[in-house]
Amino acid sequence: MPPLRPAGSATGDAGGGTEAGGTETGGAGPGGASGRGARTATAFGRVLRQAGLDVPVGSVVAYAEALGAVGLGERDPVYWAGRATLTRGPKDVALYDLAFTRFWLQQVSPLALVHAPRERVLLGFDDDDDVGDGDPGADEGDRTDPVTAVRYSATEVLRHKDFARCTTAELAETHRLMADLRLAGAPRRSRRRRPSRPAQGTLDLRRTVRSALRTGGEAVRRPTRARATKPRRVVLLLDVSGSMDAYARALLRFGQAAAAGQPGRFEVFAIGTRLTRVTRELAGRDPDVALRMASAAVTDWSGGTRLGEGLRTFNDRWGVPGLARGAVVVILSDGWDRGDPEVLGEQMGRLHRVAHKVVWVNPLKATPGFAPLARGMAAALPWVDDFVEGHSLASLETLTKVVSA
Repeated sequence: MPPLRPAGSATGDAGGGTEAGGTETGGAGPGGASGRGARTATAFGRVLRQAGLDVPVGSVVAYAEALGAVGLGERDPVYWAGRATLTRGPKDVALYDLAFTRFWLQQVSPLALVHAPRERVLLGFDDDDDVGDGDPGADEGDRTDPVTAVRYSATEVLRHKDFARCTTAELAETHRLMADLRLAGAPRRSRRRRPSRPAQGTLDLRRTVRSALRTGGEAVRRPTRARATKPRRVVLLLDVSGSMDAYARALLRFGQAAAAGQPGRFEVFAIGTRLTRVTRELAGRDPDVALRMASAAVTDWSGGTRLGEGLRTFNDRWGVPGLARGAVVVILSDGWDRGDPEVLGEQMGRLHRVAHKVVWVNPLKATPGFAPLARGMAAALPWVDDFVEGHSLASLETLTKVVSA
């Protein structure tokens, strides 16, 4: 069998030639991967990510090491090395087989795949293709079928990806997209009255008299006014304990996007083993600076959780005296509490009696088979008006609609 080469790579001689840069074609032996194997594994991992598979960096490193052990000369070892390190289950096999065929068997140039724009991936096959059956030994022959261009939106994929499974670059992109979210509390009637259409308000005597003075005492125009509406205050209580570490920074960025430039309308608190008010730190326009200041202010980040005691402090010092009265209170937590659940239930009852609405956001709610069995979550649910997910950008977009309803 001729040596297996990625599509678009330089052709070496029969004895394991070299690339244009002089890197050896074969593996580097059991102890590690060759330079070419590492570059090839990186390129193939990027192709799989563009195709929609979740491929962590550690899996790519493992694949590069496997290529160093098995070499690049035979198809079966290369195929199974990738399938063992780059896929997570049977549902990934079909897409992996397709990407493997296009990348390794010279159906599409890897340069076209790796350097494609973010929203364009040249992967696909027509109905006569026989890839995806999991049989790496089938004879491919001369492939003449056309290549189908499949378009997808990387942003759309990222919107539904769990924060805990995002890479550092994906989290940074998610944080950037959060700046476009517009969080506003549910509208409420203000005590102030504003000019309105005649059919929507009551007679404005002052403006009517002033208008009549211009027409010789005849009230030709009869201005009206009606109660204005304004958004309710939104209070975010963010759990920053160790169990929420995978989501806390993304949710804190969500709080910063809501609070920036809107003083008085949003309040943000961090709950761990104590309660910390971070509204002032998050009020800046620069999100990076704001997040650094908030992280520095929260001394118990990734520690334990005492939700009941944190809510007691909030109710006693800020909530019941006025901050939570008529407000939409959003608690972002997985419900794991080291304290007494009866205290949490009692404080949730106090909060519910003064707030307009209490929304609980649990990132674990999106997990298949989830049930609110944690003691803290079970104690809090009777006092929750809306129980929603909070694991992805799309779920936070849904949260903005729930808060403003």
